[in-house]
Amino acid sequence: MIEWTYLLVAALLFVIGAFIKWKQVTWLISGYNTASKEEKAKYDVDKLCHYTSNFIFVLAFIWMMMAGAAWLYPDQVETVTVVGVVIEFIAIAIGIVFLNTNNRVKK
Repeated sequence: MIEWTYLLVAALLFVIGAFIKWKQVTWLISGYNTASKEEKAKYDVDKLCHYTSNFIFVLAFIWMMMAGAAWLYPDQVETVTVVGVVIEFIAIAIGIVFLNTNNRVKK
């Protein structure tokens, strides 16, 4: 049962990533959606959408792996959840540092 929840989260993240990547729905990007026009002008929207959507796809992939592991090891669901969440937090930390260094998404 829990693997369906993981797959639902993965699907939701994939849909959000797809909207950002292919439709450039920038209001889904926290911080950018509330920035002033002057602040938004400093960013390359194509790069911002590209990097942000790829980051979200990585998070969706982790949730899919958690669903697969929960399905393969139903007696170890708690361990799968803890390990998956730790990996998710590590990926989030790396993604935030990556997106905010070297002016990757600025013009």
